Amino acid sequence: MRVLLRRCWGPGPVRCATGVRSTPQWRALAGLGVSSGGEEGLGARAREKPPWRVLFFGTDRFAREALRALHAARDNKEEELIEKLEVVTVPSPSPRGLPVKRYAVQSQLPVYEWPDVGPGDYDVGIVASFGRLLSEALILKFPYGILNVHPSCLPRWRGPAPIIHTVLHGDKVTGVTVMQIRPKRFDVGPILKQETVPVPPKSTAKELEALLSRLGANMLISVLKNLPESLNSGRQQPAEGVTYAPKISAGKSCIKWEEQTSEQIFRLYRAIGNIIPLQTLWMDNTVKLLDLVEVNSSILADPKLTGQAVIPGSLMYHKQSQILLVSCKDGWIGVRSVMLKKTLTATDFYNGYLHPWYQTNSQAQPSQCRFQTLRLAAKKQQKKKIVAMQQCIK
Repeated sequence: MRVLLRRCWGPGPVRCATGVRSTPQWRALAGLGVSSGGEEGLGARAREKPPWRVLFFGTDRFAREALRALHAARDNKEEELIEKLEVVTVPSPSPRGLPVKRYAVQSQLPVYEWPDVGPGDYDVGIVASFGRLLSEALILKFPYGILNVHPSCLPRWRGPAPIIHTVLHGDKVTGVTVMQIRPKRFDVGPILKQETVPVPPKSTAKELEALLSRLGANMLISVLKNLPESLNSGRQQPAEGVTYAPKISAGKSCIKWEEQTSEQIFRLYRAIGNIIPLQTLWMDNTVKLLDLVEVNSSILADPKLTGQAVIPGSLMYHKQSQILLVSCKDGWIGVRSVMLKKTLTATDFYNGYLHPWYQTNSQAQPSQCRFQTLRLAAKKQQKKKIVAMQQCIK
């Protein structure tokens, strides 16, 4: 009688002498069991080493950089890290599609539209900025599970907008985490690799995204080179320091002149200004503030700014620097251009609106001509939130 011995290692199901299947260590750490499909469901044909067969899930510019790195690795025949690379993305209202889809199409990679994940066999799934909860059944189809490249130092800033919240809250340090996906919950799985970087002073969310996308792509390749070892050395996220990064609604773009400091307004501008222009109300008209600048000390020393108490939202045109000065809770901000029906420079706005108003209302108090907080209706906020997220991932 011959006895066939099959090596049971890594992600494949291990059969003990009693015939009971045990769960690999990394699956238990990620809160995963075995699939109802038994051995086939866990991927009995799993490879023990590269080249890997990869299914990538992503949408935006951050995800595109990770996909680009995977594509380069697939084409690097000397290293033999990636053998097969296919892509899943989400529907887009734009005919061009999202950045990940555009890159995949240009690179002639197979693309599927969620919830279609294709018919192929894969070793590992990779997620970056996908925004969809993945089921345990789907995760268990991958012998090595699904990894997530997340642009924050988890557990700080779990959720869909970590880079925006990093800038919005003035974080000095950020980073990227490569983690395992847990079913039905975002950003809570074990950490496989995490690196920190300082946040460049006064960087915008778009600039920070570019920095973190390159870091994340490099970290992902590093993890894939030592995938079994990385999975087995994963660690749970700490219970302390958890914060959340929800989607940004249009209401967040409405400046509260009486409540927000100049630093808070500039953080808001750097965080979301390229997605949703900051907004205010002037004479019952919505005004979008397109280009904000810090006010230098020589302008702030002007007696007109220091000689009297000023109501937040008050406006003043500074001719020498050609900017609008707007008072806030603790000082002034500068505005170079606005949109009121059309785009206007500060000079255009002064000549076309402010100066004529003061001529017509010479006896009125300057406070009557100030910017005021815009209040958006709930439905309008929700609609703009959807538009903003679409713009964010273009």
